[in-house]
Amino acid sequence: MAWDTEGTKRKLLEAAVHEFAERGPDGARVAAIAARAGVNKERIYQYFGDKNGLFEAVLTDQLEQLAAASPLSAEKAGDLAEYAGHVYDYHRTHPQFLRLLHWEGLQPPGGELPAESARASHYADKVAALAAAQRAGTLPDDVAAGYLLYAVAALAAWWFSVPQVVRMVIGGDASDPEALREGLITLVRRLELRA
Repeated sequence: MAWDTEGTKRKLLEAAVHEFAERGPDGARVAAIAARAGVNKERIYQYFGDKNGLFEAVLTDQLEQLAAASPLSAEKAGDLAEYAGHVYDYHRTHPQFLRLLHWEGLQPPGGELPAESARASHYADKVAALAAAQRAGTLPDDVAAGYLLYAVAALAAWWFSVPQVVRMVIGGDASDPEALREGLITLVRRLELRA
């Protein structure tokens, strides 16, 4: 019987996403990830090297999934509000991604982050798309493209990062994800306007 290497890797990545999101890279246990995946824990070492290698693979995979779900090309960058809506939708259906980023942010500073160069390249592509839209005149250029991307990413994600603050600030609409999405799109449309 042939061994399904890719299928086993996928099971381990999916199990690891949840384990790392719940417990962070330090608290997650290889045995728990393997048990969740229904796979021998030796496969983690075989495919990913160690727990840190698996955490790096998880972050890379999750970022690729986000990029695929909400692409931002120069042609689409002129409708930044639509992009923000897609990012919001992704975070709404994949809450573990933000938790992974939060856990990563809690690690002591210093050293290179997991897959940092690939991730930085991904963000650079998005910044370049916004800059191209600014040069084409479809987005205002009074805010640097990197700051604009960061603002949109923060606006799209913060609802899920601190839901208790959303509830206290927004009130009744905090329990209505569609109202929050519409509020986000309205805010980002304001960013698209020339000052």
